[in-house]
Amino acid sequence: MFESVPLWMWPVGFLLVLGPLIAVHELGHYLVARWFGVKAEAFSFGFGKEIAGRTDKHGTRWKLSMLPLGGYVQFRGDMNPASIPDADALQEITPEERDDGNFHHAALWKRALIVAAGPVTNLVVAIAIFAAFNMIYGTPAPVDDAGKTVIGSFAEESSGRDAGLRVGDRIVAIDGEEVTEFRDVVQKIVLYPGKEIAIAIERDGQETTLPVKIGDYTETDRFGNEARVGRIGAFSMSQKYVPVGPGKAVTLAFGQTGAMFEMMVTGIKQILTGDRSVRELGGPIKIAKYSGEQLSLGWPSFISFAALISLNLAFINLLPIPALDGGHLAFYAAEAVRRKPVGPRGTEYAYRAGIALVLMLMIFVTINDVVSLPIFGS
Repeated sequence: MFESVPLWMWPVGFLLVLGPLIAVHELGHYLVARWFGVKAEAFSFGFGKEIAGRTDKHGTRWKLSMLPLGGYVQFRGDMNPASIPDADALQEITPEERDDGNFHHAALWKRALIVAAGPVTNLVVAIAIFAAFNMIYGTPAPVDDAGKTVIGSFAEESSGRDAGLRVGDRIVAIDGEEVTEFRDVVQKIVLYPGKEIAIAIERDGQETTLPVKIGDYTETDRFGNEARVGRIGAFSMSQKYVPVGPGKAVTLAFGQTGAMFEMMVTGIKQILTGDRSVRELGGPIKIAKYSGEQLSLGWPSFISFAALISLNLAFINLLPIPALDGGHLAFYAAEAVRRKPVGPRGTEYAYRAGIALVLMLMIFVTINDVVSLPIFGS
């Protein structure tokens, strides 16, 4: 029987996860803009109608809005919260106004850094959480340092053993790519259910390569959430957790962040190519559900989940879709190459198309979330 959490934990967990992460994302934009002298006209937590707010001495309207699904900073010269430049206003602007904090008349490199600051801040948050966990709990390491990628045992059902792998084999490469830790082995397997790979092993001082088909499994957690994963049924040798200092903890955190980013890119590719179902995409309802479930497991699980969501926010915002941070950066890259901005009308139409695409995606994943709820038998 699967566990269930009180429904009130869903919105509480959702707000505790997204609220701070969205705030630091937008704060990244805001602080770098202030550093460069760009004026912010509004800093909003949420979208839509303002519920409450105040205007500070710098003229920025800090407000709480009705829909808690994001946030934005609207800079001087923006036509709307998506930072679409107001083409008419830009043509009529006076020289004095150009120098008075208008975002769209700031140097190209300044605009790029202001836009990049949001997702970079989310990356920093994730790295900080991973580093803190590394320092608190240490990092897994084999009891024998020589056995980092040595197979210690097999599951009852193992495609790896069926393909000829044995206890004591040291995995040296997968599909020609060297592996130095067992976590590298897992990463090259878990996202590729059903794929045939070439595993190079060292046995009795000699190296050989075996073709292994990754098993295709659907695993279910204690709350009934399903995940399609790849397994070969091979386990590492006995491991222990060893303490690490701050420098090593941060270095490991960068590696963990890079590995998670690689997994996200792989997952999106598989969905686009049809190797994975679009039903694996999640939206606000699924985030709320998972947030409540992780909150019920305690703060360590919840904070670890927050790190993953922070990485997802950075990843999504860096996609080259107009109206997202990555779309702005793509336009700035084009401006750097052309040595002049993309035409204001073309920019506006592209951003409007980007907003429409984002809204359609939000509607799709929300419907996806609703259909996957237990009340529909999923």
